[in-house]
Amino acid sequence: MSEQGLKRNIKMFEAMIFVIGFVIGSGVFLKPTVVLNNMGSSAGALSIWIIGGLITLCASLTICEIAAYIPKLGGLYTYLCELYGDVYGYLYGWTEAIIASPGGSAAMAIAIATFSTFFVPMSPVQQKLFAILMVLVVVTAQIISTKCGVYLQSLATVGKLIPIGAIIVYGLMNGTAHDVSFTPVAATGSGIGVALLGVLWSYDGWINTCTLGAEVENSPKNLPRAIIGGLLFVIVVYIAFNLAIFNVVPTSEMLASNKIGVDVSVRLFGAGGTAFITAGMIVSIFGALNAQMTCGTRIALAMGQNRVLPAGKILGTIHPKLRTPIHALLFQTLLCIGFILTGSFDSLTDLTIFAIWIFFTLGIYGIFILRKKMPRDENLYKVPLYPLTPILGMLGGVYLLYSTVKDSFQGAMLGIVLTLIGLPVYYYCKHKNKKDLNRVL
Repeated sequence: MSEQGLKRNIKMFEAMIFVIGFVIGSGVFLKPTVVLNNMGSSAGALSIWIIGGLITLCASLTICEIAAYIPKLGGLYTYLCELYGDVYGYLYGWTEAIIASPGGSAAMAIAIATFSTFFVPMSPVQQKLFAILMVLVVVTAQIISTKCGVYLQSLATVGKLIPIGAIIVYGLMNGTAHDVSFTPVAATGSGIGVALLGVLWSYDGWINTCTLGAEVENSPKNLPRAIIGGLLFVIVVYIAFNLAIFNVVPTSEMLASNKIGVDVSVRLFGAGGTAFITAGMIVSIFGALNAQMTCGTRIALAMGQNRVLPAGKILGTIHPKLRTPIHALLFQTLLCIGFILTGSFDSLTDLTIFAIWIFFTLGIYGIFILRKKMPRDENLYKVPLYPLTPILGMLGGVYLLYSTVKDSFQGAMLGIVLTLIGLPVYYYCKHKNKKDLNRVL
């Protein structure tokens, strides 16, 4: 697969900022109450944030070794192709590039528009138009320059960390509740399974940084460092944020809140805190939107270069002057706009989560295949505590799949059906490519 034309100009620190900006979205503001309600105590809730972070860290430590040995465009799509075969990689790429990435981007754009109504009242139609505008702003920046998109991501990450950092510092210093204990609260949740689902969802997104493998400087070494460093930072932020919340709001009151980030901000900073935290959430989600569009585009670009999507020859090209994947960006934009016009936030976020996690779990297991297929290079990163680390990461993925089937069987099956729809397209493209090759010969 040709990668000619992409600039390898993303530094390690910029890639780390990308990880932080993608992972920290709306979950840190919305999930603490859900986790508390399902764990039944504040100390139990803190424990599950730590456990979820460790599971995510185990998965990332494992995938990073694969990234070091296959530092190519496309991330997990390319890893699955090389480790399992083209069909497995294609099915993940199809799900991510056609549905999950543009659908996730649409959900984030809709969320931005929804939160923006706090400042500017908008009708449902106006909200959709505003969501489309946000997508166009992101895409325009990425068309101009990949570096421009990275700068946008860095600014958004700094912007989102300001309100989070303020809540952590002021909450830990000035809080009076001090309510961290294993004392049971009047919770009505389903238990540890649902709590872990919420936590893992909040940690999700780091793996998409692997799609930048062809653009990170010294990718075999810097990409693993960026992912691991970024995730460690996020884990610390999440734990500190929850500690601050329990230090400010008693658990009995926290259970009654459906917007704990806003409520804590109001307690700490007064009525203006609502505007403060809402603005922070908008910036936070905008950064995640920028990252999602970047990663989905790279998967579509890689699949285009492999000629496994219709019009792959066009999708796989890079603008000769701008050195950006314009056609793949426009392709993702059109799909995203379609999802914005036809879907809602909840329906879009639930669409393919089960199928995507099947491929994530396969990716973690891929470390065992990698070590059999490829010769070892002692200069490259290797996962610590092998094989315990990948096994723990896999157990987290398997548990998430089990919980999804148990709690949302129809949604899980829909995700599988949407994934398998890509098979006829794959074989059509393979057949067409073979005919084109024979015609040339």
